[in-house]
Amino acid sequence: MSHTPELVVANGTVVNSFGRSNAHVIIHDGKITRLVEASEPVPHAARTIDATGRLVIPGGVDGHCHVAQVTGRFRTLDDYKTTSTAALWGGTTTIIDFGIPRDAQETPLMAVLNKKDLARESRCDVALHGAVVSWDETVPWQLEQLAAEGVRSVKMYTTNRGTTMADGGTIIKVMREMVRLDGLTYIHAEHDPIITDCTQQHADDGRIGIEHLHRTRPELAEEISVKETLAMAEYTGAPVYFVHQTTPGAVDLVSEARSRGQEAYSETCPHYLTLDDSAYGSAFPEWYACCPPMRSAETVAALKERLFNGAIHTVSSDHSCYDLSQKRERTDDIRAMPHGLPGVETRMPVTFTALMTDPARNSVEDFVEVFSAGPARINAVPGKGTIGEGFDADLVIFDPLETRVVDGRNLHMGTDFSPFHGVKLTGWPAVVVSAGKIVLDSEGFHDPGPVGRFVARNGFREHTTAQDTLTSAPAAI
Repeated sequence: MSHTPELVVANGTVVNSFGRSNAHVIIHDGKITRLVEASEPVPHAARTIDATGRLVIPGGVDGHCHVAQVTGRFRTLDDYKTTSTAALWGGTTTIIDFGIPRDAQETPLMAVLNKKDLARESRCDVALHGAVVSWDETVPWQLEQLAAEGVRSVKMYTTNRGTTMADGGTIIKVMREMVRLDGLTYIHAEHDPIITDCTQQHADDGRIGIEHLHRTRPELAEEISVKETLAMAEYTGAPVYFVHQTTPGAVDLVSEARSRGQEAYSETCPHYLTLDDSAYGSAFPEWYACCPPMRSAETVAALKERLFNGAIHTVSSDHSCYDLSQKRERTDDIRAMPHGLPGVETRMPVTFTALMTDPARNSVEDFVEVFSAGPARINAVPGKGTIGEGFDADLVIFDPLETRVVDGRNLHMGTDFSPFHGVKLTGWPAVVVSAGKIVLDSEGFHDPGPVGRFVARNGFREHTTAQDTLTSAPAAI
């Protein structure tokens, strides 16, 4: 058997979340086998990419994607082939999807196993979150089975009454089980009674079209739900992760909990960092139908400040691939239209552009943290988020200066629009390597076929301890 490396990425500036170095990255059998100082000769390999003058970063880990998602009568139009291809186009080499029961007949375990089967068509690696809507005596056993499958997180919604919402009793019981199983509780935090009442008030006044979405889901609803959930997490001792936070108040509540010793994390999304509620007064407000909605320009600026100071731990896409025909069926009534935005492909340039609005305070290392390293570490995804010996050979030769204007019709997400259509963004992938194979370069996309692996995740605290040991003393090159 030949020991000649399959690929060397030579002479690049390797940027991890904890620092950078000039190095040759040696790749064999889908793994990074060595990093060699760039002052040394380039090792012989079957193929060499010269990255002189360019940045080499870990492949992105998108911790929040919805693939082939069924919600009521709507189904997103993508499949794993489509979404994983779009992810790779955007420099993301691992996606984490959700197994959410589509109705009362589908159990949490069934939902995850169904997604795991669908993921066989993925072009990149896939991990999964579970989801619980209602508690019964089988849930502890189901969560044990999910943990055995390598699914170590469970999502619950505090809103969407009658569909995906979990009540407080269910949330507390699931949190206890996740502590027992060394898992992580994911929370979509919006206070359902406030949202239900506010939405009904608007409907009674005839203000229920898409142009009013942002007024029906106030910031207070998000922040009260975060506060209540943090109390439940403190009571149970459960680590908790809040998806798509949109307000500085919500992020501050998590920061305050962390200062008291709680294990709590804040995620936001690219659209909440860059778009504001004036979008609902635009010619195409349906492009921005998501929950929570866009916030005021002042709130967006304050949220971005939290990103700059490190209070936001990950930036995920919350990718949901509906098209405009689905969005436009019921723009007259936000209660009857599908919510969610396509974004797995644009997560890299939108996040980088947002961070680099203040380059004096932010670095590429900061970008790597929220784009790749943080999502991998917090979600206990082994082998991801770092360019280092023994890690998976997922990396991006990244051009921090390349600027493009987004054309939503020419992206690869299986839909016909993007909320960033016409927006100038900086920081795009030039070369993408996934599992040691070049999937994107100057010649275009090279479809690797359905080679994506299901990634079994580690226990939350087990992984955190192991990662702390690794990054506290990175191997010399």
